[in-house]
Amino acid sequence: MQDTHISLAHGNGGRLMRELIDEIFARHLASDRLDVQADAAVIELPPGRQLMTTDGFTVQPLEFPGGDIGTLAVHGTCNDLAVSGATPYALTLNAFIEEGLSVEQLDRLVASIARSAAESGVAVVAGDTKVLRRGEGGGVYFATTGVGVAPPQLELGMDRIRPGDRILVSGPVGDHGIAVMLAREEFGMRGDLASDAASVLPLTLAIRDMPGLRFMRDPTRGGLATVMHELMHVTGLQMRLEQLSVPVRDPVVSVCEMLGYDPLYLACEGRVVAVVAPEDAEQALAAWQALPEGEGAAIVGSVVEDRQRVILVTELGGERILEELEDDPLPRIC
Repeated sequence: MQDTHISLAHGNGGRLMRELIDEIFARHLASDRLDVQADAAVIELPPGRQLMTTDGFTVQPLEFPGGDIGTLAVHGTCNDLAVSGATPYALTLNAFIEEGLSVEQLDRLVASIARSAAESGVAVVAGDTKVLRRGEGGGVYFATTGVGVAPPQLELGMDRIRPGDRILVSGPVGDHGIAVMLAREEFGMRGDLASDAASVLPLTLAIRDMPGLRFMRDPTRGGLATVMHELMHVTGLQMRLEQLSVPVRDPVVSVCEMLGYDPLYLACEGRVVAVVAPEDAEQALAAWQALPEGEGAAIVGSVVEDRQRVILVTELGGERILEELEDDPLPRIC
């Protein structure tokens, strides 16, 4: 492409749109399963339970330490499949591009999608592009749909959770939320904290076959505390977290203390929350800690048959009720 910025003509179905698709999207995402001339993709899935998920992604800035909107688009959808017990297989990609976005930046973002897809073992098999008028978007939005396959005998769900079960998290929480905020250089603050945006498939595969595994979830918007509230509402049980056990990096703690955020409510993009039967909790923890992606994993709490609440046992031994999230502390971060 000779153009330096996206114009409305790149979405009109003519020569410029063809060049945009061929020279950026098809060049980076080319595979034997992607046919840019076809209206539908043919995919042949291996045996097993077939799962599908879909998601949309918006973040400012579009690029930040540790990732960008492209990595979020791939990992976010693949991770939803992974924590459901599936191995991701194929993705579709919709790009809503704002007039005025630089072609160079779009090229970087699509290249990032291609790298992340390769790392996750998936192919982008179909897609679409739309161009929005200037001022109607945040540079670019991506929407992805993913298909994966899970073992036919695997059963995961909130309905399987029982009193006494242990709550695990695969690594420090809040990294993504604070990394994006620092990248905005708001409040006169800067830092080199990187987002945790990554595939969680190695983590889910490591414990997927354990008989005591009840449930997995990636704690994105609303963070760990919001996952706990979902579990509380569905099970009718109490979720108890131990403050001293929840892994949080020092830079995240410092920023949260200065600005009044709570890391338990901040988004993660490469972590897994799992609920495991007590007899398998230590084995699951060891399996995670043996992986580079899970070296910071910890058992952070338990499920209790008590009043329906989410409780944080503080470092001083007291108890604090974690209320359900209402306000959006950090908008547009995933």
